[in-house]
Parts: sequence; structure tokens; C-alpha cells
Amino acid sequence: MTKTTSKSDFHAFRAMHETGLLRLANAWDVGSARLIESLGARAIATTSAGMAWAAGYADGNRMPTDLVLSLAERIARVIDVPLSVDIEGGYSSDPREVGALAVRLAEVGVAGVNLEDGAEPPSLLARKIEAAKDALAKAGVDIFVNARTDIYLAALVEPPKRVDEAVWRATLYDSAGADGLFVPAVLALNEITDIARGSKLPLNVLSWDGLPGPDELEAAGVRRLSAGSGISSRVWAQAETVARQFLEDGTLTGTATPYGDLQKLFT
Repeated sequence: MTKTTSKSDFHAFRAMHETGLLRLANAWDVGSARLIESLGARAIATTSAGMAWAAGYADGNRMPTDLVLSLAERIARVIDVPLSVDIEGGYSSDPREVGALAVRLAEVGVAGVNLEDGAEPPSLLARKIEAAKDALAKAGVDIFVNARTDIYLAALVEPPKRVDEAVWRATLYDSAGADGLFVPAVLALNEITDIARGSKLPLNVLSWDGLPGPDELEAAGVRRLSAGSGISSRVWAQAETVARQFLEDGTLTGTATPYGDLQKLFT
């Protein structure tokens, strides 16, 4: 049984970007989403890298869309807060296919998506956003489209030009119908401030070594802070440590969540 995204889900999620700083501790599977929600998260967002690794794929637009939809539906089933799913580049270069995917995600209960430009021309992402918003409107639903630009993350332009390029792309994506702007790997507070002031879209940044603290980010105009794959990768590191020791000497170390506590998350 699917849970269709209601208008209230979309509006509630969008309202979280209007003031303050929304912190998203990105989940990578159904269990992590439910755990994070139980800790008081206002919304759940997924990490495409974490989801791919958990499902047995490398990151980078390699996951089958049916699997992405299945995971999104299963996460939506166990949480009550809005869900945003990272769909990378939409898993297609055809804007119509991206639009169809957006509708299918809304139909299983998704309130938002991340949609990125990567190394592709920004005009392509703009067309994907337009196609998604058009398809959603025709279906009578809506989702929050967070337009991610990899200007900093992939060093797409020279450092002195990055702020202007980010603002230019923000304007383009805003005109296409985007609801938010995600600029991962921007670190300098003055650059973050300039991008936030230069864009009409609420700004999302990625937790990263060297990033200013939450209070400074909020004061600079940032409205969303994402953990990205950071939590997932740390869980992998802990699992590696525990499993390696068990294979070496047959012992288990570290703190374990009690079986009963885990059961309660899903009953």
C-alpha cells in the first residue's frame, strides 16, 4: 500500500526552509530513517551514496529507478515526518523521464528530492526541474525540488568565479521552478553569505571539515544543513572495526543497541 504525498507534507517541508536552520541527518536505508526520526528529526532526507552502498551499488547515478522507488516507499511507510530523497541526476538525461520519476516518488509519499547538475550543462538541470514541476502539477501533487550544483564539489569553475556562477545557476534553477539550492563543499563564510544573499532560494550546505558552525551558518542565511553520506560512512567504519575483530579473535566489542529497543522502533 502506497502513501501519496499530501499537499500538507509538501507545504510542511517547504516551511522548514523559511526560517532557522533545518538539520538533516541523512539516512541510507529504512532502519536508519526510522532511527533518525526517533531521535526527534523534523524531516528525513536520504543520501544517494549511502543508499547505493547499502543496496550494493557504487554511487553515481547507478541505482535502478525501481529500486529507488521501492526504498522510498518502504521508508515512507515507517516514518511520519516529511521525506526527501536524493535522486542524483534523476537517473536519466531525458527531462520527461525525470518528470515521470518525480510523480512516482510523490505517489509513494516523498515530499522532496535532490536533483543535481554535476558536470552536465546547467540548462539540462533547468529542463529537468521544469519537466518535474510540470508533471507534478498535472498529477495534482508537488514535491520540494532542491537543486544541487556541484560548482564547488567538482571544481567546475575556477575559485574566483564560483560565487558568481553559483548565484547565476541559482537564478536559472529558480526560474525553472526549483524550491531550494544545494551547494555542497562551499566552506568560506563570506562566500556562503554572498550566495545566500544573491539567491532567492533557501540555501543548503553540506557538513564538511572546515565548515562554520550552525549558528554562523544560520546568521549567514543558510536554511538547511545536510550530513550527506557522513553518518553512513561512519557506520561502515564502525561495522568494519567490529567485524574485523570478530573474524580475528571471535569477540564482539563496542556498545550495542538492545534488541528490545530496536524492536520498538518498528512495532
